Amino acid sequence: MEKPRLPLKLLLSTESRNSTMMVTEFIILGFGDLKELSPLLFLVFGTIYVATISGNLLLVALVITQQRLQTPMYFFLANLSCLEVCYTSNIVPRMLVDLLRENRVISMVGCIIQLYFFGALGSTECYLLAVMSYDRYLAVCRPLHYPTLMHRALCGGLVIVSWLSGFIVAAAFQAAMVSSLTFCGDNEIDHFFCDLKPLQKLSCSDPYLVSLVCLSLTALVTLAPFGLTLCSYWRIISVVLHIPSETGRQKTFSTCSSHLVVVTLFYGTLILVYAVPLAGQVAAVNKTFSLLYTVVTPMCNPLIYSLKNRDVKEALRKLGI
Repeated sequence: MEKPRLPLKLLLSTESRNSTMMVTEFIILGFGDLKELSPLLFLVFGTIYVATISGNLLLVALVITQQRLQTPMYFFLANLSCLEVCYTSNIVPRMLVDLLRENRVISMVGCIIQLYFFGALGSTECYLLAVMSYDRYLAVCRPLHYPTLMHRALCGGLVIVSWLSGFIVAAAFQAAMVSSLTFCGDNEIDHFFCDLKPLQKLSCSDPYLVSLVCLSLTALVTLAPFGLTLCSYWRIISVVLHIPSETGRQKTFSTCSSHLVVVTLFYGTLILVYAVPLAGQVAAVNKTFSLLYTVVTPMCNPLIYSLKNRDVKEALRKLGI
């Protein structure tokens, strides 16, 4: 007996659902349009990655081994360096491998895991930078009470809260995204890692929920820590300007200048990628700006602190570096 035929509308709907369910992996396009430059890009990014890992791990080793650097400021800096190692290792090694191979497939699970750690570590960095700003505020504005206020237990607590908050916020976002986004047909991510904007472009579901959750979590992750950082430096600048001697002003502000440069680099690149409309719409521009905070900034942080910090330079001299 001949099987009854499904109506065309129902058949298309069934095929659509099946194609949505079949998307279990993505293709990372990366820098495929610059195929002839792949060996050069591999050499450049590989060198930067090695320098990033070496510089940040060296800073951690200095803080652990050098008595002079075992203060709250350097304790926070060591945590920031550990974070940068994890942050760049989440993205760059796979990007380097993709530069040398044709098959750039990543499973949906792998993509979600990469996006999770990218969000978690980025959120943690926002909180850590805010904590470091608060530390500098106490050191400059309340120097007599600083040793009492910024004691070891508080330092450890602030660091633990920063790491936990970053990973919990990212987990909340991840749960909302995974539960609401579905992917149809097209599975090519026009980026060098699994970032939110390229994934949203591939989704065939209503982006309203994800956009709403993103907006809320962005406020928690960036606006609150950034606001605390701005308030801290506003107070620091006010105190510095009231110091009578120019030498005193320079000496006081030099204790904060390295951190201020790092904060500017981090938030400046984030604003370029996520707040400038052009960066989100043009893939080439988005990739270029994304390289700043995933590859360049993690390498610059140890350089900034070592070049502008007398204590770090002294510690390096003791080790014969």
